[in-house]
Amino acid sequence: MTETATTTEKLNKFEKFKAEKDGLAVKDEISEFVKIGWEAMDENDLNHRLKWLGVFFRPVTPGKFMMRMRIPNGILTSSQMYVLAEVIQCYGDDGSADITTRQNIQLRGINFSDIPDIFNKFNTVGLTAIQSGMDNIRNITGDPVAGLDANELYDTRELVQQIQDMLTNKGEGNPEFTNLPRKFNIAVTGGKDNSVHAEINDLAFVPAFKEGFGFNVLVGGFFSGKRCEAAIPLNAWVKPEEVVSLCKAIVEIFRDHGLRLNRQKARLMWLIDEWGLEKFRSEVEKRWGKTFTPAAPKDEIDWEKRDHIGIYPQKQPGLNYAGLNIPVGRLSADDMFQLARLGEVYGSGEIRFTVEQNAIIPNIPDSALNTFLTEPLLNKFGVNPGLLMRAVVSCTGAQFCNFALIETKNRAVAMSKALERELILSKPVRIHWTGCPNSCGQPQVADIGLMGTKVRKNGQTVEGVDIYMGGKVGKDAKLGTCVQKSVPCEDVQPILKEILIQNFGAKVREEALISH
Repeated sequence: MTETATTTEKLNKFEKFKAEKDGLAVKDEISEFVKIGWEAMDENDLNHRLKWLGVFFRPVTPGKFMMRMRIPNGILTSSQMYVLAEVIQCYGDDGSADITTRQNIQLRGINFSDIPDIFNKFNTVGLTAIQSGMDNIRNITGDPVAGLDANELYDTRELVQQIQDMLTNKGEGNPEFTNLPRKFNIAVTGGKDNSVHAEINDLAFVPAFKEGFGFNVLVGGFFSGKRCEAAIPLNAWVKPEEVVSLCKAIVEIFRDHGLRLNRQKARLMWLIDEWGLEKFRSEVEKRWGKTFTPAAPKDEIDWEKRDHIGIYPQKQPGLNYAGLNIPVGRLSADDMFQLARLGEVYGSGEIRFTVEQNAIIPNIPDSALNTFLTEPLLNKFGVNPGLLMRAVVSCTGAQFCNFALIETKNRAVAMSKALERELILSKPVRIHWTGCPNSCGQPQVADIGLMGTKVRKNGQTVEGVDIYMGGKVGKDAKLGTCVQKSVPCEDVQPILKEILIQNFGAKVREEALISH
């Protein structure tokens, strides 16, 4: 028998509290919570249900909450960015923001009592944080250069927005989809380089031609502490106008039949394993009310992945986009004000995020480029960074996340800089850091992935990493594997140096040789 929501006798604690009260119910209770204070809240409301509103209690910084936005396709306006900057500016050094690996942004240091006012501010500029945590659909990713790229096959912006509107009731909250077995990731790519990492999503649409333009459908990709799987072909091809209804059908199947007794087995791939792909496909057809057209024999992902850092001409004559390297995605309020200003002054008042935690300013006229390049912010967020710095990615780490076993962001930046001082590289090398096996930093898609763990050294327990290699993105994407376990963090740099020399053609700088 499939484990479903109706199997009540052995519900795990998460299913129990979801059965008691829907996560979205706290939307109407937030002002009451503020009145009594977070310390007096019911434990499940505080630790879990608030995440349905995008509000996260952080045990490592009690009283300083995190808010996770929804930024479909990674696109926001300068006026939205100004509001986000104003929110964290109030909190001085405690306020900061992180661009995530789902083209999203998280705000840190939030006072609980300010949350109703913050939601009101979001409403005035069309921002929402609804259903962005726990057992919900996460931020829906699309091509970061959608509508700008002369070589794109499909502009993903409108489709991604339609999917979000359907699943969240246009940002108001949608009770139909607030009780999934676990989180669910959706990606749509319309370019040739798989800029959204389609292979690590529960549901992904990749461009393919059959009866004209459409998408081949991939299902079941996910990372967890127990298992990591790349998405597999559903053997289905859909037209763009069928994507939203298919998303709805597949999410409904997951909601109604996904495994719920064991949270380690509550992602879509486990259901596909239990049913078999053919039964899963057939059940989706029934729910969808249509018979699938078999997949196109090949998709159109035939480019190596681009990182979009630098200055690039757009398909619109005379306009350019600038890709800024934001090391590990960390932003201060002032950085955000400056990014918003650059978008407004030089572009069309728009900022975009990439899954590599970087930012793009589109629609800069040729005539404004030289002045743009003199902006002081570009000294910090360069368009031509070092070959390690431009590709480093990191999860939140132990500074703010109670799951993380090690500090990641500051360490990732410091080590990238140190290795760039020692080595000459001929191409970017993607190094991803993640603080724990939940893999928010996605080490399995990196050239070199570092997963936090605790190790023993000289009789002491210290921060360490397991090292992954062989991840590939873009064309022929595949997941890497663990090649070395339990390396103390203080011993990682020389090992990375050796890997970069042996596997990626790095050369030791002469001055580094002399100093040694």
